[in-house]
Amino acid sequence: MSEHSPKQQFELELKKLERRLGELLHTCGQLKEENRSLRSRQDALINERAGLLQKNEQVRARVESMIGRLKAMEHGS
Repeated sequence: MSEHSPKQQFELELKKLERRLGELLHTCGQLKEENRSLRSRQDALINERAGLLQKNEQVRARVESMIGRLKAMEHGS
Protein backbone atom coordinates (compact mmCIF):
# COMPACT_ATOMS: atom_id res chain seq x y z
CA MET A 1 0.00 0.00 0.00
CA SER A 2 1.42 3.37 -0.98
CA GLU A 3 1.79 6.25 1.41
CA HIS A 4 -0.23 9.39 0.70
CA SER A 5 0.97 12.88 1.48
CA PRO A 6 -1.11 14.90 3.94
CA LYS A 7 -2.50 16.90 1.02
CA GLN A 8 -3.50 13.72 -0.84
CA GLN A 9 -4.99 12.30 2.34
CA PHE A 10 -7.00 15.49 2.80
CA GLU A 11 -8.23 15.35 -0.81
CA LEU A 12 -9.26 11.70 -0.42
CA GLU A 13 -11.19 12.49 2.74
CA LEU A 14 -12.79 15.49 1.04
CA LYS A 15 -13.88 13.29 -1.89
CA LYS A 16 -15.38 10.77 0.55
CA LEU A 17 -17.26 13.56 2.29
CA GLU A 18 -18.50 14.92 -1.05
CA ARG A 19 -19.72 11.48 -2.09
CA ARG A 20 -21.43 10.94 1.26
CA LEU A 21 -23.05 14.38 1.06
CA GLY A 22 -24.35 13.52 -2.40
CA GLU A 23 -25.80 10.27 -1.06
CA LEU A 24 -27.45 12.12 1.82
CA LEU A 25 -28.94 14.72 -0.53
CA HIS A 26 -30.28 11.95 -2.74
CA THR A 27 -31.80 10.16 0.27
CA CYS A 28 -33.30 13.42 1.50
CA GLY A 29 -34.91 13.96 -1.90
CA GLN A 30 -36.33 10.44 -1.89
CA LEU A 31 -37.71 10.89 1.62
CA LYS A 32 -39.32 14.22 0.68
CA GLU A 33 -41.02 12.59 -2.31
CA GLU A 34 -42.15 9.62 -0.22
CA ASN A 35 -43.49 11.98 2.44
CA ARG A 36 -45.39 13.99 -0.19
CA SER A 37 -46.84 10.78 -1.61
CA LEU A 38 -47.85 9.49 1.83
CA ARG A 39 -49.52 12.79 2.73
CA SER A 40 -51.42 12.71 -0.53
CA ARG A 41 -52.53 9.13 0.11
CA GLN A 42 -53.52 10.05 3.66
CA ASP A 43 -55.67 12.93 2.37
CA ALA A 44 -57.34 10.60 -0.14
CA LEU A 45 -58.05 8.03 2.57
CA ILE A 46 -59.46 10.68 4.91
CA ASN A 47 -61.80 11.87 2.14
CA GLU A 48 -62.79 8.29 1.30
CA ARG A 49 -63.50 7.58 4.97
CA ALA A 50 -65.66 10.70 5.26
CA GLY A 51 -67.65 9.60 2.21
CA LEU A 52 -68.11 6.10 3.61
CA LEU A 53 -69.25 7.47 6.96
CA GLN A 54 -71.78 9.67 5.18
CA LYS A 55 -73.09 6.74 3.12
CA ASN A 56 -73.26 4.61 6.26
CA GLU A 57 -75.33 7.29 7.99
CA GLN A 58 -77.68 7.50 4.98
CA VAL A 59 -78.15 3.73 4.94
CA ARG A 60 -78.75 3.68 8.69
CA ALA A 61 -81.43 6.35 8.33
CA ARG A 62 -83.10 4.43 5.49
CA VAL A 63 -83.09 1.18 7.48
CA GLU A 64 -84.56 2.93 10.51
CA SER A 65 -87.22 4.45 8.28
CA MET A 66 -88.08 1.03 6.82
CA ILE A 67 -88.26 -0.47 10.30
CA GLY A 68 -90.60 2.33 11.33
CA ARG A 69 -92.84 1.75 8.32
CA LEU A 70 -92.90 -2.01 8.97
CA LYS A 71 -93.88 -1.44 12.59
CA ALA A 72 -96.60 0.97 11.49
CA MET A 73 -97.91 -1.59 8.99
CA GLU A 74 -97.82 -4.27 11.69
CA HIS A 75 -99.86 -2.15 14.08
CA GLY A 76 -102.26 -1.05 11.32
CA SER A 77 -103.31 -4.52 10.31
